[in-house]
Parts: sequence; structure tokens; C-alpha cells
Amino acid sequence: MSKSSQLFSPIELKDVSLKNRIVMSPMCMYSCIQEDGMLTSFHKTHYISRAVGQIGLIMLEASAVQMEGRISAQDLGIWSDDHVLGLKQLNEELHSYGAKTAIQLAHAGRKAELSSAIYAPSAIAFNDTFQEPLEMSQNDIDDTINAFKDGARRAAEASFDVIEIHGAHGYLINQFLSPLTNHRTDAYGGSKENRYRFLKEIIASIKTVWNAPIFVRISTDEYDNNGNSLEDILYFCSQLKEDGVDLIDCSSGGVVPATINTYPGYQLRRCETIKQDVSIATGAVGLITSGKQAEEIIQNKRADLVFIGRSLLKNPYWAKEAAAELNYDLKAPKQYIRGWK
Repeated sequence: MSKSSQLFSPIELKDVSLKNRIVMSPMCMYSCIQEDGMLTSFHKTHYISRAVGQIGLIMLEASAVQMEGRISAQDLGIWSDDHVLGLKQLNEELHSYGAKTAIQLAHAGRKAELSSAIYAPSAIAFNDTFQEPLEMSQNDIDDTINAFKDGARRAAEASFDVIEIHGAHGYLINQFLSPLTNHRTDAYGGSKENRYRFLKEIIASIKTVWNAPIFVRISTDEYDNNGNSLEDILYFCSQLKEDGVDLIDCSSGGVVPATINTYPGYQLRRCETIKQDVSIATGAVGLITSGKQAEEIIQNKRADLVFIGRSLLKNPYWAKEAAAELNYDLKAPKQYIRGWK
């Protein structure tokens, strides 16, 4: 087998070295049975099996920094110090297979499907089936910024290597960024500079307790002519670079209900544009299903990492399948050497 593959080449992000360019994309598992945000045995099996499968970076699903910020009552949480021990124990297992680990810090805002009160930059419901959120006061904003900082502190205590801030898919940070959902008239609304302020202050707060790589997932296209333009998105990305973000995870949609035409690599064009125009590392995501497709993305410098979602749900050993497709000799975990070929 050939030893040449850019997909399986290492990459350095600050002081963190990933053994390959494959990332397990954060995907909600809705598996916290006690509604306490705690890891369950399912989560351990789910994530460890992908580390055994030789994924370079395992990113945990959206983990709420506040209880009211859960997408659902079954979401993982990092709003309490009680969450740290289980996450740390999981990281010890993931690291033992050579994977690096990340956690996605999240707040659902108006898209929280909870029975309790929910919060957003403006009192606008997502659609007729969602409850109307309360418009956040300055105290609410300050508390949420501090909650992201506390989440980052806990992530460090739990030995994560990377933090990703969830600023996509119409969740709270995305709601501040978009004119479709942010109708505020104070310092956090109106101009794109003001709409970026909430995310800027979250990043600054996180950096007081976190020195490792920071990723931000954004929706690069809102699929609405009244939403953020590509020019606006490039402005936000430039600001993220100035504020010390290490990589932009380029997803799309979710801000308002929209019909999206999906196809293999449908989000790549804007990912590539951001990488070239802003000169920042990017992560490609969205119907990337084969080794050859992922290799092309890395070889042609369209992105620096590929985030694999549904394909990793289907096959925990997707990396091995991709390596075989590329004639690359992927080293087996010692337990599986006899059956790896």
C-alpha cells in the first residue's frame, strides 16, 4: 500500500498535533436520560469506538453552558463542575488511542426545546411550534458570557485539547450574528460590528482561562436574501482571525426555516472562499462520505480538516475504509491487528 496521503498527514494547531485531518463532527445524541447533562454509558461507547477507529480529533456533541441553553432536555452539559469528572475520564480513554479531543460549547437560545423559559437576542420564535423567547437583558448577556468562560475552564480541567464555540445552525450566537434574528437597538444589535460583539466578548472571556486552540462553527450561508451576505460572513471571519480563533468550522443554515439543496460537498465553496480570502484554517463539513472526496479537499487546499458526521454514525471505522480507498496503510490498534487487513 502507498504511504502518501494528505488526509492522513498530521497537522499542528498551536501546540496540539492531530495525527490526521479527520474530525468527528459534533452531533447531538439526545442520550442524557436523567436530563442532568451527564455522560452515560452510551456516550462512552459511542465516542471511544471512533477513537479506536483512528479518528484524529473526536469532538463531543453540543454541550450546554447553561441549563436553559440545552437544545433538548437530553443534551450533554458543561454548566456545572459536577460534569468535569466524567468528561475527564472519557478523555483519558480517548487519548489512550492517540486521538485528540474537543468539546463544542453551545447555547440554543430560541431553538431550545424545553418546558422552561428560553432566551434570545430578540423575542422572536423560530416558528409556530417553538415558544417565544425572552429578550435577553444586559445581565442575561453578561451571565451567558461568563457561562461560556466557565465552560472553557471546565473543559481545561477535563483535559480537552480543543474548544469549539457553536456559532452556527441558528443557535444563540448565530441569533446575535444574524439580522434575521437580532432586532436589538443597543450595542449588540444593528450594524454587523454590533451583531458580532456578543461572540467577540465570549472569545475574549474564554481566552482568560483557555490557552489551547479555539474553533468556531458558523453558518456560512443563511439561505435568505435578508440574512447575512457573503461579505458579512467574510467580515465575521476576519474578526475571528483577529480575535485569535485558530479554525473556522464552515457549516450553513438553521437560522430560519429554509429549503436547502444538499449534495456532496454543498458547503465547500464558501469554506474554500473563507480559507483563501481570510487566510485562516478551515474545516469542511457536509455530505463528505468517501476517502477520495476527503483527500481531494485536503490536497487542493480547500480546507485544513474534514468533519465527518453521518458517515461516522454509519461506520465507526470510516477512517480505515477511507485509507483502504486511498491505498494508505493505516496503523491498526494493537487489539485489532489480526483482523485489520
